[in-house]
Amino acid sequence: MTDTSLPLLPCYLNGEFSTLRDAKVSVLDRGFIFGDGVYEVVPAYAGRPFRFDAHMARLDRSLAELRIDNPMGHAQWRALVLQLIAAYAKAMGKPPEGTDQMVYIQVTRGIAMRDHVMPPGLKPTVFVTSNRMFIYPEQDRAQGVACVTADDFRWQKAHVKSTSLAGAVLARQLSADVGAIETVMFRDGFLSEAAASNVWVVKGGKLIGTPRDNLVLEGIRYGLFETLCRETAIPFELRRISRDEVFDADELLLSSATKEVLPVTRLDGEPIGTGRPGPIYERLYAGYQRAKQA
Repeated sequence: MTDTSLPLLPCYLNGEFSTLRDAKVSVLDRGFIFGDGVYEVVPAYAGRPFRFDAHMARLDRSLAELRIDNPMGHAQWRALVLQLIAAYAKAMGKPPEGTDQMVYIQVTRGIAMRDHVMPPGLKPTVFVTSNRMFIYPEQDRAQGVACVTADDFRWQKAHVKSTSLAGAVLARQLSADVGAIETVMFRDGFLSEAAASNVWVVKGGKLIGTPRDNLVLEGIRYGLFETLCRETAIPFELRRISRDEVFDADELLLSSATKEVLPVTRLDGEPIGTGRPGPIYERLYAGYQRAKQA
């Protein structure tokens, strides 16, 4: 029976275009059984994928870490993403350039009888769809948002953008339970990241982020922020950041595809800095908007 609660949004599954209502995946797909797969979320502004090459490079890294062959080249991925962007815009009755979208890409190891060992020679399952871009309210940008903290209880391959997201789901729920935007996590007293965001500390006019290592998913904004800081003369540093430094920050920022860059003004009920969005946030946000138009 067709689930009529699902939207008729376009999607691509293993070589065929259909809708989310009609697409079907085997119950023996290792993505369903084990979460054995990876994903990417590519923002598209005015119908144009944003920092697409960086997303493809991270997809390559994640697939290689899980020993899954990339089923497409970057040019094929780009063509497919553009097709989904156009299909979603058409479904909304708009031209592609009249929409801001989030394109979701998922690749799993494929279909096999249940066994933890990786079966050789499987054909990866490829699923792609698109939806509208979530826009954070202007009030959140003007006043900043609240977050909570938690110990980072996830696995130690956080640099893989894996579909095995139970740890991130549990972490994000901790903040949702108290009406906060995100859960900022720490390992052994040092900042790692948030449930679905990277976290940045501003101190003395410098933007400080956590290192590019296996404990943090390197967001696409790592490279973007490094470029924006260079262009706007903001000192930029990646290093381990203690819990005390986070609470003593002049500014605290979140970054992700949906948040872009978002100011955190309260953490565990305590104000960060002045308790208002600061000047480094404003400069990065303005630079981000310029980058989207380039």
